[in-house]
Amino acid sequence: MSAWPEPVERVAAVLRVRAVEARIEEFSEGTPTAARAAEAVGCEVGEIVKTLVFVCDGLPVLALVPGDRRADLAKVAAAAHATGARIARPDEVVAATGFEPGGVAPFPAPQVSRVLLEGELLTREIVWIGAGSPSHMAALSPVDLARLTAAEVGDLTEG
Repeated sequence: MSAWPEPVERVAAVLRVRAVEARIEEFSEGTPTAARAAEAVGCEVGEIVKTLVFVCDGLPVLALVPGDRRADLAKVAAAAHATGARIARPDEVVAATGFEPGGVAPFPAPQVSRVLLEGELLTREIVWIGAGSPSHMAALSPVDLARLTAAEVGDLTEG
């Protein structure tokens, strides 16, 4: 029996199978926003990865962006080679990722057509991702994150 809730165990299983050095932690106060997550973890907001789900030309796409930045819809669409992008509805988030909004992890995401990663994240030594629930986070290298998700690196944020 796993010590983690089932959605968190899915994330942990990917890390184990792919032999990625990572640390999953539970924060009882929850990590519903990037700012709260950074406070709980004790890091800069830019080290928190927001896993955002967009629908680009009808297909679900993940955009991984720093917690202190906002995704730019036009840049997400361009990076996905799509004519447009919109934020996914909660039911679309669950269908695409298997995770509830507020607890979306960047992997495993079997129904996602592509994963985009804001290049700025690669400048960090360690980043923190949602790990399947609103109170679980995982720390790992952004290079490992890019490899695990087969992410396409690009400019996805405003400014």
